[in-house]
Parts: sequence; structure tokens; C-alpha cells
Amino acid sequence: MASPSKKSVIVRQVFAKNLDREFGMIKSVIDRYSFISMDTEFPGMIFKQDQRIFQLRNPVINYQYMKSNIDSLKIIQLGLALSDSEGNLPDFDTPFCYVWEFNFKDFDIDKDRFVAESIDLLKQQSIDFVKNKEHGIDSRDFAMMFSNSGLVFNYFKGLTWITFHGAYDFGFLVKILTQQPLPCDLDSFKRQLIYFFGYMIFDIKHTSKFLGLHGGLEKVAKTLNVARAAGLSHQAGSDSLLTLQCFMELKKLKDFQSNRCNQMLPAIALYGLV
Repeated sequence: MASPSKKSVIVRQVFAKNLDREFGMIKSVIDRYSFISMDTEFPGMIFKQDQRIFQLRNPVINYQYMKSNIDSLKIIQLGLALSDSEGNLPDFDTPFCYVWEFNFKDFDIDKDRFVAESIDLLKQQSIDFVKNKEHGIDSRDFAMMFSNSGLVFNYFKGLTWITFHGAYDFGFLVKILTQQPLPCDLDSFKRQLIYFFGYMIFDIKHTSKFLGLHGGLEKVAKTLNVARAAGLSHQAGSDSLLTLQCFMELKKLKDFQSNRCNQMLPAIALYGLV
């Protein structure tokens, strides 16, 4: 599935030197592109539930493990894809459409904690940890720019946030915006989500089970006949775009369009936290 405009998609690589310009571009179109898909890349999960705890599927326990991981780890990439209600991406009157991939300097592979398998996978997908450390974005600068971009405090703007298995994505983003560890409990975390992003937070991983779709992002995309339009898997910009494309296909399904699916979705339905 290409973007509805049929234009090729370019993933805009964002580092410290062009951070201000890229957020300026986003701010200039946010009023016309109110669907925002997000993905992050981070150094794996160093604290994992054993099978017995995992099978409980307890949101409170899941949140505590998530908090322990996010508080101990540092973000590597964050991807953003913006679209209108039909799935059209911003083109800025050029021959191309665009999504964004923000590369952070916070993670230091020589000093910080990580899961070796996760880092090996990201290296295979062409993430350059040396370049990120030398030229990447300081998360404090990102937080300031993000807060002034029109992407947050959107109670009256009608923005819809889209993720796939997105609890960790929002967890890392909240950690960046507050420059603090995550709240101590799940209810406080949800209040922070509402404060920054409103109630329109949509996790495809949670919703897809009501529609008979199972598996990871790649499997769901294949079932929906959605092809990756740019980049590689486990690159935050590319994955945010694929997530957005899947959402636009889900919108076409009869079960999604009916209230049957929507009635099953509590506010802020992040997979694992509901």
C-alpha cells in the first residue's frame, strides 16, 4: 500500500543540527494532519516477567515492569508519521511525502544498559550508534521542541495518536517530556497521558484481537495487504509509517466502522495496560 497520493515516501532523518527546522515543518501542518503514528526504538527489556507472571496478564504488574525498564534505559529513536483522515501524508508541495525519524544521543553503547540481542538487531537494520552519539538529539532539547510543536495538550485539536503495542512508546515519550522517571502507579501514568495527549490514543495491537488479527506489526500488515512504503523494520520512522498504513486499512473494515469494535475499547487502550 502506497500513500493515497501515490507519491514516494521519504523518511526525514533528524539530528541535533536540523531539529528546529523539522519541528517547524511539523508545526506548520499539524492543523491539517491530525492522525499521528508513533514508534520508538530502545535497547531491549532488561527486566522480563517469567511465564507464570506473564500469564496473569495483570495491567498493574505489566506497568511496574514497564516502568522498571524505561526508568533504567535510554531511547535510541522515535518515529512520527502524520496524516489526514484519508491517510495522506504531508508533501509540502514537493514530489514526495514525508515522515520523521528522530535520532537521540542519550544512549551510550559503551556505558548504558542494554540487551545484546536488541542492539545487534538494530545494528543489522542500519542504526548507527556512533553517529547518534556524536550528532544525535539531546532528549531535553527534543522535549522543549515537542512541547511547542502543537503535538501535545491537544484536548481541543482532535488529534488521534496511533501505535502498535505502544505502551513502551508512550512511556519513553512521557519520560522525555517530563525529564523524570515514570509515575509510581498505572493510574498516575494514564493521567499523564491524558494531560499530554488527550483521550484519543489507539493501539492497533489491542484492537486487532477484536477483529481476528493476531501477531506482530509485520504479520498484521501482511494480513491487511499493507506493504512497507519506506525504510526497514525496526527503524522508528518506517515502523511508524507502517503502523499508520495499517490503521487506515483497519478503518475500512466493517467491524471497525460499526460500534461493535469501538464499544470494546476503553479510553487509552494500550496493549498490556488494560
